[in-house]
Amino acid sequence: MEKEYNAKAIEEKWLKLWDESMYYFDWNSKKPHYIIDTPPPYPTGSFHLGNALNWCYIDFIARYKRMKGYEVMFPQGWDCHGLPTEVKVEEIYGISKNDVPREEFRRLCREFTMKNIEKMRSTMKRLGFSIDWSKEYITMLPEYYSKTQLSFVKMYKKGLIYKDYHPVVFCPRCQTTIALAEIEYRKGKTKLNYVRFGEDVVIATTRPELIPACVAIAVHPEDERHKHLVGKEVEVPLFNYKVPIIADEDVDPNFGTGIVMICTFGDKQDVRWWKKHNLPLRAVLNKDGRLNDLAGKYKGLTTREAREKILEDLEREGRLIKQEEIEQNVGVCWRCKTPVEIIAENQWFVKVEKEKIIENARRIRWVPEHMLQRLIDWVESMEWDWVISRQRIFATPIPVWYCKNCGEIIVAEEEWLPVDPTKDKPKKPCPKCGGNDFEGETDVLDTWMDSSITPLVICGWPDLKEYPTHLRPQGHDIIRTWAFYTILRSLALVGDIPWYEIVVNGMVLGEDGRKMSKSLGNVISPEEIVENYGADALRQWVATGVIGEDVAFSWKEIKSAYRFEQKFWSIVRFATLHLKEKPEFKAELLRDTDKWILSKLMRLVRDVDRYMGEYRFDKALKAIRSFTWYEFADNYLEIVKNRLYSGSEEEKIPARFTIYKVVETLIRLLAPITPFLAEECWQRIHEAMGVEVNSVHVQSYPKVDESLIDEEAERRGELIKEIVIAVRRFKHDRGLALNAPLKSVKVFVPIEIDTRDVSGALNSKVEILKDMPNVEVRVKRLKPKFGIIGPMFKGKAKEVAKAVEELSDEDKLKLFEGKTVVVSVDGSEIEVKPEWFDLEIEKFVRGENVEVLETANAVILVEV
Repeated sequence: MEKEYNAKAIEEKWLKLWDESMYYFDWNSKKPHYIIDTPPPYPTGSFHLGNALNWCYIDFIARYKRMKGYEVMFPQGWDCHGLPTEVKVEEIYGISKNDVPREEFRRLCREFTMKNIEKMRSTMKRLGFSIDWSKEYITMLPEYYSKTQLSFVKMYKKGLIYKDYHPVVFCPRCQTTIALAEIEYRKGKTKLNYVRFGEDVVIATTRPELIPACVAIAVHPEDERHKHLVGKEVEVPLFNYKVPIIADEDVDPNFGTGIVMICTFGDKQDVRWWKKHNLPLRAVLNKDGRLNDLAGKYKGLTTREAREKILEDLEREGRLIKQEEIEQNVGVCWRCKTPVEIIAENQWFVKVEKEKIIENARRIRWVPEHMLQRLIDWVESMEWDWVISRQRIFATPIPVWYCKNCGEIIVAEEEWLPVDPTKDKPKKPCPKCGGNDFEGETDVLDTWMDSSITPLVICGWPDLKEYPTHLRPQGHDIIRTWAFYTILRSLALVGDIPWYEIVVNGMVLGEDGRKMSKSLGNVISPEEIVENYGADALRQWVATGVIGEDVAFSWKEIKSAYRFEQKFWSIVRFATLHLKEKPEFKAELLRDTDKWILSKLMRLVRDVDRYMGEYRFDKALKAIRSFTWYEFADNYLEIVKNRLYSGSEEEKIPARFTIYKVVETLIRLLAPITPFLAEECWQRIHEAMGVEVNSVHVQSYPKVDESLIDEEAERRGELIKEIVIAVRRFKHDRGLALNAPLKSVKVFVPIEIDTRDVSGALNSKVEILKDMPNVEVRVKRLKPKFGIIGPMFKGKAKEVAKAVEELSDEDKLKLFEGKTVVVSVDGSEIEVKPEWFDLEIEKFVRGENVEVLETANAVILVEV
């Protein structure tokens, strides 16, 4: 084996040699099934570090479960539709969605998407993910979106999907509705404007441009300042129409003047008041974010332009009393970051049955457990049902037509699917009037309508082979979207939860602890890491994180991971020198050190198996690394080397077996986390023995052999390790070579130990003492701290030091023990304190020319 581990070359080698079919899922397998509902990412073309974190976690689980004997489905999908792709295509070609024919725009989107899928698929393979590519799905293809349409039809028939005129959140830039879950909030500063409506009515508003949308004025019913206003009317300034003044408990009397205007619509609170008090609708905003006819002379202005003009006019009329700067959270479109508006529209909605969703969400095991509360908080906070129609093009068509004769809604029948109502016609006349003239629905479905049926699709829906799935891995940022929508849809379509368990990961932060962002310059790509250190190093860095917590990227961790790979490679390389055939297990030949490391190995297997099952990959990797580096390499191998090189054949047999057993077990433990390193080492060690083996990734996960767990052997082994470490440290401190022979080593220990490996490791004869030697202590060196005694005694400091130096060994020892002693200097008695001196002691056995070393459990007498 080469001395250095070349991660890049070896990883690229195995990418070519691996047969991907070993990861294929077989529905007919007799093994217990384990189905993972994998996230389908947007095909942006960039598989970023956040994606890598999530997929590494998934791959750890998938590989571990396979080795544990499960038939694992690890599919991969691509969530193609929606705003991200459309916006990018518009940017690339310098067009808007309406500048080219509908089908041409869809074609551009499909081509762009397929290119991006290829790029991301390549990165995913390079990172060693054990994906079943035979189960790949792409949501923009008819075979997938026909199922999205089928889900729409079935839910419509159940009364769970409906069309209604209702306030919705709208993005003026993207020209489409968006769901409540797709609003992001950004902090900023704005002006709070105090505007006089009437003599006693002064309101404070951050949105004066919506004054023409005002439909009522509200005060708190218990606000003594304004009670007298309730039931009256007041004229809206600049627009000369009157609105009623009402009382409502939701008014905050401590904000502004305690009087608020209700506009249709400034925010979700306005929507609540509008519904509750059955107020009229004054919709002053068009879909492009400009004001309409109701705004009078301000018609055609953007909200920002209208704000400036209206404030100027209010000030001219003496109605703008004052302005204050305040902090504000502005709702923006999740994609383009444009401030969103609320407008009333005819849109398609999915009913949200809050109690049913929460009740069933509790049936799912959430890891970490507290993530469930995030879902519950979101569901309980929802103001209205899920709006699923979008005014875009590249998405699943809503399978609906409208009869031009009578206006009847015609929903496609299941056997007609897939359909595009902008091109296809219903295959039956209108059921209401018998007409044959139809207008196809031009709105399309929210992309979450595609991705919220992923667990159903991978299980063969509508002809389910098995359900629920076993695992949903995802980020905490999409709990209120993907997790929520999937639970809702699964309950609606099949009446069951979508998965037994959901594992929620955190986000990746930059090395500076901030969210990775191009503008901050703290973005690291997976490709950069792989190019320099390989995929396994990146995977180890991921494993150091804790599920559910954000993880800061660290080059230090990447380098540490790579060093571990080099160390492990050196261990395997050493092992191959001593394993020319598969070693035989002869229990009766095992020595104390063999039994010790094998017992520790079995405890490691037990711990790591438990950690992997609990998704504590950080603990699993830490335990493997610690055992490998410190227990096995630094101690066992160093202790046993003499037996391997200079021992008899009978002494070598158990050492070779032990090395093989430990190494092959460690390789299998590492396989889910570092698949490339594990594969190469698995093949190399068996190749050295002349044994042909299949991939390590089709092997079983290590099991605990209870017969090898031996507490007494562990005690003896730890004692041997303790002795060897102490004497080696002594040699190092004396400037001796570690293999330098010693005249003698005598050891007193509380239990009997095997001295063969101790003698070999120390290159010295080792004698076990039956009786505890009489170890005495004396002060070897006493160094005054002149920085302390100089200022205290000035010119007499040296005399004090000399007086202390002339003390008896007994008095010097008192100082070592922390006691004070008295010395006489020029007839004056001085109480000397221990902290005035650095004391170095030595232990000795009277009458013996030896160095005494004491450890926690042994006394060692060394003669050089």
